[in-house]
Amino acid sequence: MYLPPHDPHVNDPMRFKPLFRIHLMERKAATVECMYGHKGPHHGHIQIVKKDEFSTKCNQTDHHRMSGGRQEEFRTWLREEWGRTLEDIFHEHMQELILMKFIYTSQYDNCLTYRRIYLPPSRPDDLIKPGLFKGTYGSHGLEIVMLSFHGRRARGTKITGDPNIPAGQQTVEIDLRHQIQLPDLENQRNFNELSRIVLEVRERVRQEQQEGGYEAGEGRGRQGLRESQPSPAQPRAEAPSRGPDGTPAEDGGEPGDAVAAAEQPAQSGQGQPFVLPVGVSSRNEDYPRTCRMCFYGTGLIAGHGFTSPERTPGVFILFDEDRFGFVWLELKSFSLYSRVQATFRNADAPSPQAFDEMLKNIQSLTS
Repeated sequence: MYLPPHDPHVNDPMRFKPLFRIHLMERKAATVECMYGHKGPHHGHIQIVKKDEFSTKCNQTDHHRMSGGRQEEFRTWLREEWGRTLEDIFHEHMQELILMKFIYTSQYDNCLTYRRIYLPPSRPDDLIKPGLFKGTYGSHGLEIVMLSFHGRRARGTKITGDPNIPAGQQTVEIDLRHQIQLPDLENQRNFNELSRIVLEVRERVRQEQQEGGYEAGEGRGRQGLRESQPSPAQPRAEAPSRGPDGTPAEDGGEPGDAVAAAEQPAQSGQGQPFVLPVGVSSRNEDYPRTCRMCFYGTGLIAGHGFTSPERTPGVFILFDEDRFGFVWLELKSFSLYSRVQATFRNADAPSPQAFDEMLKNIQSLTS
């Protein structure tokens, strides 16, 4: 199992944890050992269900228990998963979410079903190389997102989930036809101006959908923020029961048009200064202060248990080849994403159609 770094260190490498191992014996025999827990390897079982799918089962789950009971198990899990103790976490909502995650994940005792995931195919006109990214998700900690390109849209699909938005859902969707031009550095600090611009672009997208021009690729919105005075930074509590995430919509148009038409300074290799608006919370203040370009996008948010999911407007910020961000307008929060540098062998999709089919399948499991 590949685990993300401890929150909020999004640029740190992934962590590796063995879950089971197979000893091949003579005459095609094999023994399976479960590696879960802290008492060493013990007897397990693996069953191949069908093509690209198998299941694991631990036959000695008592090896997963600790002498101190569930409380000791929770504290050990907390140190490994989050790199801290419960006393370090003062935010009540965050304590609640962490406890929910522990209860949810520990109940399976390494009895799991695995399905193959393909890495997204890469095209020469993609904005950046697609792939897996570690992202900050507020009190949920770090999660893994797969960035892929589909014509004039880009999608971030959750590979790991949380109590609000499960794995398989589209956490963010970026409209590459609607670029947002940021103003000078001082005027970027005004959240109301950013909100006004994004909502204007959202209204334009709605009109294009109604007129049929959206599918035909007509119109490309680019806005500048009006000048305004910055105000002192105000800390803001996180939204109590909603968490960021995304779902798919129909694709259309030819890839690369929006990027080719972009007139950002980054086209000449310069980049543009970037700063988060006042009042927008970020788990990681160490985000890049220069970006290449920004696009209109939507992010998926929902209540606990994926209740009342809805897509809300936001801004996709491309920093460089390995980092991007997303401003969740309704939540007034910012997610920073950093590329997973680990190499996965034999993970390429045999065809673009096979990759698209895989995306549909993993989403249908949680819809």
